Amino acid sequence: MKKTKGLIGSIIVSMLLIISFCTMAWASSGKRMADLKTITILHTNDTHSRVVEGEYDGIGFAKLAAMFKEFKAQNPNTLVLDAGDTFHGQTVATLLRGESIAKLMNIMGYDAMTPGNHDFNYGYQRLLELDEITNFPILSANVKTVDGTRVLTPFVIKEVEGIKIGIIGLSTPETAYKTHPKNVAGLKFTDPVEEARVMVSELKEKVDVMVVLAHLGMDPSSQDTSIKLAQAVPQIDLIVDGHSHTTLNEGMMIGNTLIVSAGEYDKNLGSVQLTFEGKKLIGKQAKLVTKEDAEQTPDDQDVLKTINGILAENKLILSQVIGKTAVKLEGERERVRKGETNLGNLIADAIISESGADVAIVNGGGIRASIEAGPITKGQIITVLPFGNFIVTKKVKGTDIKAALENGLKSYPELSGGFPHVSGIKYTIDPSKSAGEKVTEIIFKGNPLDLNQDYILAVNDFMASGGDGYSMLADDAIANEYPALDEIVINFIQAKQVVDPQVEGRIVEKQAIGLGPTIEPAIYIVKPGDVLYRIAKQFGTTWQKLQELNQLKNPHLIFPGQNIIVPVSK
Repeated sequence: MKKTKGLIGSIIVSMLLIISFCTMAWASSGKRMADLKTITILHTNDTHSRVVEGEYDGIGFAKLAAMFKEFKAQNPNTLVLDAGDTFHGQTVATLLRGESIAKLMNIMGYDAMTPGNHDFNYGYQRLLELDEITNFPILSANVKTVDGTRVLTPFVIKEVEGIKIGIIGLSTPETAYKTHPKNVAGLKFTDPVEEARVMVSELKEKVDVMVVLAHLGMDPSSQDTSIKLAQAVPQIDLIVDGHSHTTLNEGMMIGNTLIVSAGEYDKNLGSVQLTFEGKKLIGKQAKLVTKEDAEQTPDDQDVLKTINGILAENKLILSQVIGKTAVKLEGERERVRKGETNLGNLIADAIISESGADVAIVNGGGIRASIEAGPITKGQIITVLPFGNFIVTKKVKGTDIKAALENGLKSYPELSGGFPHVSGIKYTIDPSKSAGEKVTEIIFKGNPLDLNQDYILAVNDFMASGGDGYSMLADDAIANEYPALDEIVINFIQAKQVVDPQVEGRIVEKQAIGLGPTIEPAIYIVKPGDVLYRIAKQFGTTWQKLQELNQLKNPHLIFPGQNIIVPVSK
């Protein structure tokens, strides 16, 4: 047996040992050992369609499926549940509007799920179609039409070894504003606590144990949380939670209710062992199997074959042309991690167009490739933006925006993955200043940014959670959530058909290339026959300084129509 597979087995065995100790204890007290039964609940949440194992992703669906089988081999009385944000997040999901994920979950053997806010990103009618595709129910008791009719099945009863398990679904009311409003037009998300009380009242004479699949989370900024639910409805035995991406290694007890959550992006597989004496629940034990635990687990071949087939099918879709660019879109590492580029501007503008935010900031490290002038395919956008990040907005003070810019520029002029590309503002850098003091001016709608005023800021979810050092944004409540960034950029280009973004002085360096504080950059468009030293002579500088300012790898290789940043005296 491979080392890590053995580690998973040892986790299962350790849980069974705990149960065996309970068995011996009950036997010594005169109880019949035959009356003791165990049921395993395996659970995932917030996978955001990370089906393929990767450096920044989790276990992967093929290994998860193999682990499901291993657990079931140890205990056939096993159910597999998911707490939402599953059908959306990666190209493998979005190109087929969630169908690929539904089919994979069928093969993997899921028994039930509840929808998260991102599962509504294709529109709720599509979610209903996915509910028809899945071999398991998509549950939610608090998603209703305006007349009060439930849209989805509210609960299901599963009988395992004579034990009747009531599984109730609840979705976060934040879905009303954490997906595009058009996706949930005509729906209302009612109070999860009140709906849970109704379901518990209906099920209490029908089931032996109450399980809630809750996409509510534990974020203190949320009005409706799994903690609040457990406190208000103590009859619930187990809450399988999602939404806040919380990792609970051994669960959390709130009164007699156990809350479990496996983090995000299938980096962990959650496992709960329920022990019964007859039909009475007498024990609950929660554990996580981590990505490291599963490192050498062999892939389930049926799931792997299906994933490879989906990826092959997606290649055809990714070759589709969505528009064209009149200029090269500059996304090379040496450019996007140090200065303004037309591609950084395009992406930031697309975010503003989708979200309506006042300001957008894009981390340069999230831009991974250039696109040559000419037709643009979906696949090229995925290559540029490969991480599957989605966009969120937050209400922040002007001081937070300045702090965010300072963070991205703390090592300037060195290359930095946090380098801030922007839309909605322009800012000036003084590289001679110390970290935290490099931003000398921020302009919003023609006027200096008011550091005490509230603004709506749009960033990707990685930055919003403090990634790339943007910790000043992590504690602010999310105002709204939007689709994946690649989708947003694809839709933006499709709407325009032809894009021609420019470097336009959104980011200005004081004392640029050593020419003094009165120097500002301008754009010169290369003409046929131009060479760099002649352009430099026109603007009173040297070709070496133009090469540095424009970060040109080959100063002898410039093209008609190319934009060259040049210094111009005020």
